[in-house]
Amino acid sequence: MHIPWWKKWLSYAYPMVLEMTASEQNPELSVLLNRGRLQLLSGNAIYSWDDLYRNFSMAFEVLEIGKRAPQEVLILGLGLGSVPFMLEKKYGVAAAYTAVEWDEIVADLAYKYTFSRMKSPVQVITADAGIFMESCSSQFDLIVVDIFEDDLTPPQFETRAFLEDCANCLNDKGLLLFNRLFGEHKDQVAATRYFEHTFKQVFPGATSIDTRGNLILCATATHSIAEI
Repeated sequence: MHIPWWKKWLSYAYPMVLEMTASEQNPELSVLLNRGRLQLLSGNAIYSWDDLYRNFSMAFEVLEIGKRAPQEVLILGLGLGSVPFMLEKKYGVAAAYTAVEWDEIVADLAYKYTFSRMKSPVQVITADAGIFMESCSSQFDLIVVDIFEDDLTPPQFETRAFLEDCANCLNDKGLLLFNRLFGEHKDQVAATRYFEHTFKQVFPGATSIDTRGNLILCATATHSIAEI
């Protein structure tokens, strides 16, 4: 979708609402132009913000994701598509992207506002990510878990079984990134407990990246992060 330059310029002064809609899963959805980038808001959560989606931008920098050059990428929880957009535009990752998004309206917004600006192919599967992973037989170089309902990760995506399904879909040196809230004290306690008592039970070599508000949990199926 083409956005006039003057709108981008004005968006540095104040955010501009481009579209407001709703779905069964998200009663409030707003697409904003903010600081020249497209942003998706739902309730209390920012689901996407192009390359200013800091959580993954910082993680990709630390992990030097461009040098890893993943070819097959799976994204669980799409939002407006910031993750594939930034991987292609900022880090030069020309991959085949598969995204699983349970909200068809959100998927339509991603096609309209983000994928139209990309060259890489993006296949969107409208489904529950947990059910998808249970039956997934493909393997990926990179799996990104960015699943929230408002500002909460649904409990079915915090289980050991879900993480094991993710591990089964990683290739030998594939990388898993799992986004957790880490801003308030209660979120820090919950994320740390989850990392130590659940995540590291499935991925003993796992590490984490504090992105100042979120914690990105990082793991591979068979190696420590330092070995890949």
